[in-house]
Amino acid sequence: MFDSDFLKKLEYLSLVSRRVFRGQLLAQKRTKKLGSGVEFADHRDYAFGDDLRYLDWNVYARLGNRLIKRFEEEEDLHIYFFLDCSQSMSAGNADGLTKFDYARQITAALAYIALSDLDRVSVFPFADKIYDCFPLTRGKQHILSLLRFLEPLQTAGTTTDLSGCVKEFLHRKQHTGLAIIVSDLFAPAGFQKAVDTLRYQKFEPNLIQIHDAAEAVPDILGDRQLTDIETGAVRNVTISESVLRQYRQKFAAFLDSVRKYSIGNGNGCTITSTSVPFDEMVLRMMREAGGVK
Repeated sequence: MFDSDFLKKLEYLSLVSRRVFRGQLLAQKRTKKLGSGVEFADHRDYAFGDDLRYLDWNVYARLGNRLIKRFEEEEDLHIYFFLDCSQSMSAGNADGLTKFDYARQITAALAYIALSDLDRVSVFPFADKIYDCFPLTRGKQHILSLLRFLEPLQTAGTTTDLSGCVKEFLHRKQHTGLAIIVSDLFAPAGFQKAVDTLRYQKFEPNLIQIHDAAEAVPDILGDRQLTDIETGAVRNVTISESVLRQYRQKFAAFLDSVRKYSIGNGNGCTITSTSVPFDEMVLRMMREAGGVK
């Protein structure tokens, strides 16, 4: 999956992002705290014991006021990828590319860009629980370790419990940052509660909804026996043109609900089919962020 051609595309995407965004891709906002950085924030009154190096001598010379200069310093941006490895992600297209393959490619591409920008990256494969963790890592030199982590992953689980996985993630006392959910979002209990929880805990959620073209516009007709790939539940159905039309409308409504929820709550959101090459999808994210024409 991650051959030399893939790596060349990653490097190209990294170069484009650095040239265009200079640290703004994925809404990359460094968290600020008061400290000993170089960017001036404000003043406070001098107190006994303060370091005189931070006394504003210009103000003292002009006005006689003893004021201490305070500065902002940047903290590394922490980016957490929630990679859906539930069984529903095993659906694939005619070329053999599954949603899970595509999700891993997207995760690798965005993580590479972040690592190149010296952000800290972690990956959590999840389904009914969190199955593994690529620990917080900083620096472009760790991309091969990340690819070796992603390559052997397989779909698993009997359901998709995003809300439960978010709670498990929060119990690990993670530093706040971006939370990028790469998933088809086919969760029986929905995805909204999990995203609301992340937002309430001061994380910045971003949704990347992935689907296969055949899921959006299936072309099967007649009597069929359908099996839920995650639960194993079986249902006998008769699929007519009118049933297909209703299904397509409901699927389109589902995607529209993801967009509206994200817009309404200020979340980042990208919806894509696996028919779009992963590098084109990432470039589209850049265009939508206003960086590339």
